[in-house]
Amino acid sequence: MTDAHTPSPSATDRAAVERELRAMIAEAARLDAAVVAGLPADTDLFGPEIGLTSLAGVTLLGAVDTRFGVDVAALDLSLDSLQSIATLADFVTTHRSAR
Repeated sequence: MTDAHTPSPSATDRAAVERELRAMIAEAARLDAAVVAGLPADTDLFGPEIGLTSLAGVTLLGAVDTRFGVDVAALDLSLDSLQSIATLADFVTTHRSAR
């Protein structure tokens, strides 16, 4: 039985992945990491707050593949996982644990 206040290992893993992704997004988009860290998880990656460009998106995808071993472009041909911080974190967490 788990304590209701202790996150499950998968929730803990996802939170860690999201934190790392936020730092990677900030670097790719050339934004202050503290700003990206404070954005809601449903913030659009290509929206006005982050403003990820296509070149920055490619940089981010390469960093995700290097760090997590998840080739987002190969696994998600429509790139729906790049909708928001949350969708990318969910996608990477799911595919990382499937390895």
